[in-house]
Amino acid sequence: MLLKDKLAALTVVFIWGINFYFMKVGISEMSPMMLGCLRYILVLLPAIFFISMPKIGWKWLLLYGFISNFSQFSFMFSAIATGMPTGLIALVVQSQAFFTVMIAAFVFNENTSWNQWLAIIIAALGLALIALGQQHSHVPLVGLLLVMGSALSWAIGNIVVKRIGQVDSIGLVVWGNLFTPLWFFLFAFHDHGWQGILLDWTAISWKGFFAVAFLAYFATIIGYGLWNDLLTRYLAAKISPLSLWVPVISMGFAYLFLNETLNSWQWLGSGVTMFGLMVHLVGQKISTALRFMFSKNNRA
Repeated sequence: MLLKDKLAALTVVFIWGINFYFMKVGISEMSPMMLGCLRYILVLLPAIFFISMPKIGWKWLLLYGFISNFSQFSFMFSAIATGMPTGLIALVVQSQAFFTVMIAAFVFNENTSWNQWLAIIIAALGLALIALGQQHSHVPLVGLLLVMGSALSWAIGNIVVKRIGQVDSIGLVVWGNLFTPLWFFLFAFHDHGWQGILLDWTAISWKGFFAVAFLAYFATIIGYGLWNDLLTRYLAAKISPLSLWVPVISMGFAYLFLNETLNSWQWLGSGVTMFGLMVHLVGQKISTALRFMFSKNNRA
C-alpha cells in the first residue's frame, strides 16, 4: 500500500474512533432517526451544489445510500439509544470485516486465507461472551443485536462499493445519500409524529449541532470518501481489517470523556474479539515469517 494511502487509512481510523463520542452527544439531544436525518441533510448541503454526480446508475446510488448509510446508522444510533457503551459498539461493529470477507469470498471469489477463517471463529466466540455480558448488565441484549445489524449493513455496503467500481468517492458519498434524510425522516415521523420531530428541532443546542456537523462533514464525507476510494483500489480483505484499530481509539476516548465501564464478561469478550481481529490482521504475516525461519534453519 502506498504511503499516501496508509496516511488516508490512519486519518479514517482516527476520525471514526472519536466519531462514537459525537454520536453519543447527538443521541442525548434527539431521537436516533432525527440524528440520522440531520446528519445527512448536512452531508448534502452545501456539497450537492459543488460536487458532480458520479457516472453510475441511479439504482447503485440508491442502494449505496440505503445500505451503507441509512441501514447501517439506523441500527447503530438505535443501539446507542439503548444505553450500550460506545466503546463496545465500536468493537462489535468491526465484525463487518468478517462479514465483508465472507461475502467477498462467495460473491467475488476473492481468495481467503486460513487466518481469516480462524479469526472469524475466534471473534464469534468473543461476541458470544459479550452477549453473555449483556445479560449481566443493565443494557438489553437487543443493543448487541442492533450493532450486529449495523455491521452486516456496513459489510454489504462494502460489497456494493466494490461492485460500483472506481468512481469519484466524494461524489458517491454525497449523491448516494440524496434520499437518505427522507428515510430517516419517515421513520422519525412513524416513531414520534410531528410533535416529536418539532421537539427535537427546537431542543438541539450548539453542542448537539456541532456533533451532527462532525458526523456529517468529518465522519461521512471525509471518512467514507477516503474509505470508498481505498476499497475500490485494493482487495476488500486488505482494506476492511484496517478499521479494526477504530475500537482501540474509541474505547480510550469513551473511558476518558464518557466514563464508560464494562463488566468482566464484556471485557473478556472484547479481549477475545480483539485477538480474533489481530489474527485477521497479522496472522498471515506471522505464518510467512515462521515458514521463512524454519526453512532457513533447515538449510543451515
